[in-house]
Amino acid sequence: MIILMFWLMALGLFAVATVIGRRVGLIPIVSQLLLATLGLPLLMYFWIEPGWQLSGAQLVAPVWLSSLYSLAFALLLGHILSDVIDLRLDRQSVKVALPSFGVPFACGLATALWLLPPQPWISSLAVGLLFAITAIPVLYLYLRHIDYPPAATRRLVQTAILIDLICWSLFALAQGSLHLASLLLPLAGACVPLLLRLLGLRQPLLHSGIFFALLVVAEHYRLNALIVGIGYLLCMAALKVPLVLPLNTNWMQGLQTYLAIPLILTFGIVQINVHSALSRLDWLQISALLLLPIASKLLGNWLGLGWAGASFPGASRWRESVLLNIRGLSEIVFLNLLLQQQLISPAVYFALMLMGLIATLLPALAGFHRIPSIAVPARSSSANS
Repeated sequence: MIILMFWLMALGLFAVATVIGRRVGLIPIVSQLLLATLGLPLLMYFWIEPGWQLSGAQLVAPVWLSSLYSLAFALLLGHILSDVIDLRLDRQSVKVALPSFGVPFACGLATALWLLPPQPWISSLAVGLLFAITAIPVLYLYLRHIDYPPAATRRLVQTAILIDLICWSLFALAQGSLHLASLLLPLAGACVPLLLRLLGLRQPLLHSGIFFALLVVAEHYRLNALIVGIGYLLCMAALKVPLVLPLNTNWMQGLQTYLAIPLILTFGIVQINVHSALSRLDWLQISALLLLPIASKLLGNWLGLGWAGASFPGASRWRESVLLNIRGLSEIVFLNLLLQQQLISPAVYFALMLMGLIATLLPALAGFHRIPSIAVPARSSSANS
């Protein structure tokens, strides 16, 4: 009962922060990240842990919560992938993605090998991937809420999808070299539409229902949900089967804003043990984990955007470099997975969680939460979905 009370209180706090943020002109995701960065750690430190005598591990332990987390993750990721995935891949997105992944990944590997305590090779690989990752959900929500031009939004989000797909695929291959099922099962899930076609089942609602169910299962059992989701939608597109969302657009956006995003953010934040983290790393290591991912990612973004060229007349290369440095939910999900599998220490988890939150708030701190001053063409109905 106490754990349920905590989660109801946390969701209520996020709802209040969202409403207050809108009144002062902040987009919802910025208000929620500010609460996650400043409010939740203080709440845990001064009240929940000493007063309620509950640890972060206890707060995320219930089976019902794990199932709700998986459902929220599936709804969020599935809705966003359905809105931005496209078989007509923009070549310029590839040009942006390669340096945007390669530069921070190399920096992360070097940091893991030379600055962090000795660890297995797969843990060092994971740190490099965490340096490179870009948050698909938060970037998409951010761009949508500031009414960024649709074509530029598609290119940036496609870039983020490519980067995350590279990260998750490399991690899946690394795990597959140790546990083959961790690679084969997501690929099998992605091919389910082909099996349904062989069975003569072509109903869009059936394909769509299985799609969201597979995302829930993949996240719940710590499989590669991104590979499942993208592969499944690509198969559906090849078979010309449309995706049907389980709820209408307004309901989906409401669930994202008031349930899915607060739940995923809180799930990661409450697991941070600040005392343990600060005692396991020295200040050089903490500084490196806070500053180097942001600096190397900005450099990679800058090089990639320069190679690809402007996404629209008057586009700011600096603005888009900062936007592509957003980490948010993708990093939190990846961190949660690595911590649960004991591939990173709680100290590294804490430092990279804090880095991800800072990086995600950078666009707001730089004033990018305002609507761009350029003329924005009318969006199609698919872009508004």
